[in-house]
Amino acid sequence: MRFEGIHHVTCITGDAAGNVDFYTRVLGLRLVKKTVNQDDPTVYHLFYADEDGSPGADITFFEYPGARRGRAGAGMVHVIALRVGSEEALDFWEARLRAEGRSTRRSDGRLRFDDPEGLGLELVVVAGGDAPLMARNPEVPAEVALQGFDGVRAFSEAPEASRRLLEETLGFMPGGEGGWEARGAVRGGRYAYDPPPASGAGIPGAGTVHHVAWSSNMEDHDAWLARLRGAGAHASGIIDRFWFRSIYFREPSGVLFEIATLGPGFAIDEDIDHLGEALILPPAFEHLRAQIEPVLTPLPDPRASWMA
Repeated sequence: MRFEGIHHVTCITGDAAGNVDFYTRVLGLRLVKKTVNQDDPTVYHLFYADEDGSPGADITFFEYPGARRGRAGAGMVHVIALRVGSEEALDFWEARLRAEGRSTRRSDGRLRFDDPEGLGLELVVVAGGDAPLMARNPEVPAEVALQGFDGVRAFSEAPEASRRLLEETLGFMPGGEGGWEARGAVRGGRYAYDPPPASGAGIPGAGTVHHVAWSSNMEDHDAWLARLRGAGAHASGIIDRFWFRSIYFREPSGVLFEIATLGPGFAIDEDIDHLGEALILPPAFEHLRAQIEPVLTPLPDPRASWMA
């Protein structure tokens, strides 16, 4: 069994409207599902991805309105890396981000910046390889569009403590930059550690990563759960999230991992041409719509102005 790279990365925002604006208008991603946190349905769960809502391109956010700014520390992901196809793409994004008032740092085929709430993002030139997962946006030419995840970097005080679980249990392969790659038949995703900052323990909050999910084939999910428990990991059972099924556990460095299935996918309950336009609740939550909708931040359809 092998993971097909990263499935999604879930983060926290305190400002859903600003979050939608940055990830759709500025970064050119598509809002592919506007739903709620199934563990706390009073808050949004927003999913941004490529045109088809594909695993491998899916950055998601829980909105806790007005949440204080967090800070990544040991046991937390601190950088999410996304692929682009060329140095010319980095030229485009460097200029676009600076025009939006975002500071950037560029070196060796990489462009580092933070989102408006301080979430660490990086664009990495990866020519060839995995099929690009891209969204359409009138301000972002296809040749420079974001192409899906390259990987994530986490802070760890003792990264060697995670090696056995990553390599023997999860099948990650050692790679460059002191990290690993999870690669299946179609896609791969990287995972690496950095020493934690001297500023102290991490603080969950706006602009921090909640968890990273790895892509599993549906037929392997039961076996992944058995393998985790056999290795002594304290894994949840299989949880049906309607659009995919999930297993949660913390790897030894403290990062919350999820194993998420590649299906059924976001088009199971919406026309693919209209993903993300309306609030969609999983069937188990539909009876709560009258209570849920009034407490959520009103959000416009980000494509309404240019799809007309």
